[in-house]
Amino acid sequence: MTAMFFYGPLRHAPLRAAVLGREVPVRPARLAGQAVRCAGAGDLPMLVDDPGGAVQGLLTGPLTEAELARLAFCRDCLAFVTREVTVEADGAQLAASVFWPGEGQPQPGGPWDFEAWRARWADTVTETARDVMALRGIADPARVRARWPQMLVRGGARVRARQAKPTRLRRRAAPGDVEVAAFRQPYAGFFAVEEHDISWRRFDGRMTPPVTRASFVSADAVVVLPYDPLRDRVLVVEQFRIGAFVRGDPQPWLLEPVAGRIDGGETPEECALRETVEEAGLTLRGLVAGPGCYASPGAKTEYLYSFVGLADLPDGSGGIAGLEAETEDIRGHVIPFARLIELIDSGEVDLAPLIVLAYWLDRQRPRLRAEAAAALRAAE
Repeated sequence: MTAMFFYGPLRHAPLRAAVLGREVPVRPARLAGQAVRCAGAGDLPMLVDDPGGAVQGLLTGPLTEAELARLAFCRDCLAFVTREVTVEADGAQLAASVFWPGEGQPQPGGPWDFEAWRARWADTVTETARDVMALRGIADPARVRARWPQMLVRGGARVRARQAKPTRLRRRAAPGDVEVAAFRQPYAGFFAVEEHDISWRRFDGRMTPPVTRASFVSADAVVVLPYDPLRDRVLVVEQFRIGAFVRGDPQPWLLEPVAGRIDGGETPEECALRETVEEAGLTLRGLVAGPGCYASPGAKTEYLYSFVGLADLPDGSGGIAGLEAETEDIRGHVIPFARLIELIDSGEVDLAPLIVLAYWLDRQRPRLRAEAAAALRAAE
């Protein structure tokens, strides 16, 4: 059995428990001659030689073979290796193992800060670790490593999904209401497909027989409708969509709101501001949160956060935008709000998130327009 020295995210107790499978006793320890740096521009840490430096961390007691095997899977998924070091704890010099950068790791970046990491990433990475450990014995570590950014997106979605919602009419779930007998992941790329052999409690109190259900795991996403309340104009974007094409739609260029997935460690609001710059070239003055909703929960995990983005939309505000690295070719159209409703009525706008957000905005327009007019008068 071997002791481990944790200097990075595994200093976070819930994450340690998710990786090791249980809470393990730890104590403060110090590793001399090293410093902790960011691995490239990312949020993972790495050790680098620093003759005058020292790294504060946590030392475990001896771990079991099963716990070391779990750690080894986590290590391999991140392309690290294990190195033997000597650390100081309680005035004694003790042998321990530590995660060390493996071949192919990026060059060290700036100093890595545990408290900054914990504030932004701890919950998301802990949820992601549970997904990673569920793949032990199922997926090759290199395959998991390739999907790490997408898995962080999923982890962030899990964190947001736990936020309390009303249950005044619908059933309030209780422990034991859902049972999973088996889990499989037959496909994992940019998106993933998961299969569960699952039972759930019926409304008469009995459990359903086990059934197999597949789900398409995408990401939480934002939709943003830029709106100029003084001019009563909106900006909608137009782009080619593979889903419409594969369905056989002869018009696979759709009119949409600005939209994009929420990256791991990112808030919906941060994503909304970022995507509006990327897809429309607009810097918003503010965000008004609209309704959040599942897109198609019978098969998809995607949850949408909607916003009206307050913006200035003078003539010429539209144009071509999008990230070339993501093969985005997006055209923006600035139109009167009344024209948007006409397009919905004619069927030319046939995207559910835009329809929902347009009707929601229609209810908010009198207030938003009055507030914008009052702010203009106050500034004059």
